[in-house]
Amino acid sequence: MLVRGLQPIRLVAAVLALALIGAACGGDDEETGAGGGGEKLSGVIRVDGSSTVAPLSEAAAEQFRQQQSGVQVTVGTSGTGGGFEKFCNGETDISDASRPIKQKEIDACKAKGTSYEEVAVANDGLSVVVNPQNTWAKCLTVEQLKKIWEPGSKISSWNQVDPSFPNEKLTLFGAGTDSGTFDYFTEAINGKEGASRTDYSATEDDNVTVQGVAGNKGGLGYFGLSYLNENATKVKGVEINGGQGCVAPTEQTVQNGTYKPLGRPLFIYPSAAALKRPEVKSFIEFYINQNRAVTEQAKFVPLTEQQLTQSKQKVDRLTAATG
Repeated sequence: MLVRGLQPIRLVAAVLALALIGAACGGDDEETGAGGGGEKLSGVIRVDGSSTVAPLSEAAAEQFRQQQSGVQVTVGTSGTGGGFEKFCNGETDISDASRPIKQKEIDACKAKGTSYEEVAVANDGLSVVVNPQNTWAKCLTVEQLKKIWEPGSKISSWNQVDPSFPNEKLTLFGAGTDSGTFDYFTEAINGKEGASRTDYSATEDDNVTVQGVAGNKGGLGYFGLSYLNENATKVKGVEINGGQGCVAPTEQTVQNGTYKPLGRPLFIYPSAAALKRPEVKSFIEFYINQNRAVTEQAKFVPLTEQQLTQSKQKVDRLTAATG
């Protein structure tokens, strides 16, 4: 009787064991599905290039690790040009770029047998901001901004920018020299990356610029569009005339390309050789498929639906080419 009494207990135990196994398998699928189609991956992915794009790749890497903890993604900041040099030499798997690849870089990659695709991952927009009490600088031309920010500039009053502006002290705030925002702004406005006057309040913290401009009637600064959106009650965005009329800094004008020259697409360049590795393929697909979440974390403007479709097609094409 003792043996017969144990039979139903064993049956219940077996059922419970099967249920636990099924739950465990389901958990694995949930954990890895977004990053690798349910497969546990491992390896190291080497990314280098633009310091502007780096926060995007870092955000993508951080989110990807939540799905694929065995994959390590390293993100360097050698600059767009320095990144392409490493990439063409086969030293990296993905190159971050804040501009399209140049012909000399195309030739260098071709000489080394490095195949790739240019994949847009976000849109970048910088906003020029003033104090809410500033009622005169509603729109500034690129020439006026250059007059203010070019190396050696001695502009210290708003009426030196435009005679119709008041004789109000001009107090400048902007990005520090280690920032990708600094590189972007100086190249777009002054024509050369890193070319800028130095007598301004420089900071790597955009919130400090917000506070500075908000506290000075004659204040002027610049930072990413997302910070303007977050601080619309503290600072005011200036329209920019890049030669085609005054255009306000908005997500829409950045995405449609009318906000010039302070709006642009940002890219990654994955190599065909790297995409033969499942961890790289999975990471690139994650980067594109989770575009809005990645751009939101990194505080950039997301791709349009058309851009997103094109990026997916390029990744699919390059992946198919690798076999």
